[in-house]
Amino acid sequence: MSATPTLGFLLHDVARLLRKRFEQRARGLGLTRSQWQTLAYLANNEGIHQGGLADILEMEPITLVRILDKLSERGLIERRQHPTDRRVWLLYLRADARPLLDVMREVGDVTRGEALEGISVDDREKLFGILATMKVNILEACRMPVDGKSADS
Repeated sequence: MSATPTLGFLLHDVARLLRKRFEQRARGLGLTRSQWQTLAYLANNEGIHQGGLADILEMEPITLVRILDKLSERGLIERRQHPTDRRVWLLYLRADARPLLDVMREVGDVTRGEALEGISVDDREKLFGILATMKVNILEACRMPVDGKSADS
């Protein structure tokens, strides 16, 4: 058995450790990882409905509702009724969320800096390019059937 980790395990470990280090630094902000992740995605998708945000976050809508309830209680987000569909709620950040997002970005910058320590600018650019290409490749592959079965099966 080889001691060298596979690509999938290595990528998973790096992502897990980045989250862990971010959480260590962000502990004093009083948010769970799910809450800060929700805020970060909502910042880039304001006005989205709850179901759409759940899809982006790859979580069940009922799980997201609980997270949104907590964020709303803290005054960080607000739900606004859709102008033409009473069943749909649109999500927006409140003013109090903006400084918190700035702190989260700073924590993210420091964490990324730790991870990329000793890696040249050229190698960083290559790494990001390779990972972006891999993402596109996997997204395309996920649209294709496997063994004659639908890709969604």
